[in-house]
Amino acid sequence: MNKDIEKALQRRLAELLGNVADIDSELRSALPAGWEEQATKLEDQDALEGIEKSKLQEIGQIRDALNRLAEGTYGVCAQCGELIDPKRLKALPTATKCISCAA
Repeated sequence: MNKDIEKALQRRLAELLGNVADIDSELRSALPAGWEEQATKLEDQDALEGIEKSKLQEIGQIRDALNRLAEGTYGVCAQCGELIDPKRLKALPTATKCISCAA
């Protein structure tokens, strides 16, 4: 099961890294000449920055999960030390706490 989770996490990580690269490229693009177009572009950039922040946070969570897999601590609650229900890990592969501690 851990190999399947690792593959899924790696796929999602690659997808997110590609998304962030696209966002970075868009954020670095030149502003249009007209004032109205510039205002629209700046609003779009604000939205993109929010999306990028969210994706970067998920990238960090995935990298942490991959490190836990490599260390052999994946699936162990960071708070109580009990095993995290496999159903929870399937639904949320980056979970660090069991359902009891997360609540």
